Amino acid sequence: MIGLAQRVLFFLSFLVCFLLPGYNASRQNGGNRMAALPVTPLSAPEPVPALSEPQRVIDTFIAPTKTFTDLRRSASWWAPWLLLAIVSVAFAYAVDTKVGFRQAVENQVRSSPKASQRMEDLPPDQREQRMHRQAVGTRYFMYGFPLFMLLLYAILAGIYLGSFKFGANADLKYKTCFAVVVYASLPEIFRGLLAIVSIFAGVVPDAFNLQNPVATNPGYFLQPANAPFFYGIASSLDVFRLWALVLTAIGFSYAGKVKKSTSFAIVFGWFVLLTLVFSGLGALAS
Repeated sequence: MIGLAQRVLFFLSFLVCFLLPGYNASRQNGGNRMAALPVTPLSAPEPVPALSEPQRVIDTFIAPTKTFTDLRRSASWWAPWLLLAIVSVAFAYAVDTKVGFRQAVENQVRSSPKASQRMEDLPPDQREQRMHRQAVGTRYFMYGFPLFMLLLYAILAGIYLGSFKFGANADLKYKTCFAVVVYASLPEIFRGLLAIVSIFAGVVPDAFNLQNPVATNPGYFLQPANAPFFYGIASSLDVFRLWALVLTAIGFSYAGKVKKSTSFAIVFGWFVLLTLVFSGLGALAS
């Protein structure tokens, strides 16, 4: 019995010494092989395709977030400015041929009591010379207005850049701000087209208002001489101008990566301030 027990113990020792280490080694090797299996990385999101200039112009009206996000990639602005310039020159031509800049200036003088009084105080020959100079100057200004638009956009871009940089810590460059302002101004095209249509449809030359030619704001229905300050405020509440302001706020929100509420507060804050200032200056001049 003792010999049998010794042989059983020897057999068990053999299993422990030779078989179990091999089993453990195979487990370790198998674990290493599993650990060494390559891990498939997650696929990166596909990049957003770049937009062409025509696509950005169209998306400004139907998908503005795409346009203003793409301005971070390229701040090109020539396409919207070209469209605005064409409509601006077409409006000047319509006024020139159907109303006349002399008539437009005379209407503008009549709408301002102070200007009308100053003109009446002049001798007839000097009055004629001044009216002629104002008509010629207005004509050149209207045909060259697209260049003035660039100056206006440059000033607004600088104001917005400082406001968003220091007020919202926005990630913006000046060229991006300029492009946002130009693209956001595209709704003004429709205002110009409506004005052109109304002129060719048979506007009364004596009643034509060069500064407010179409009924897209409450000021169109007011007399400037009666309440010039409120006329200025009412005229600024233009449907297409407000549309442009909304696009401006959306544009800076996406191009500058700031909250929409902050962007709207800055854009409309400047709008209210500038409206009050220029309405006040207009009232003093009237």
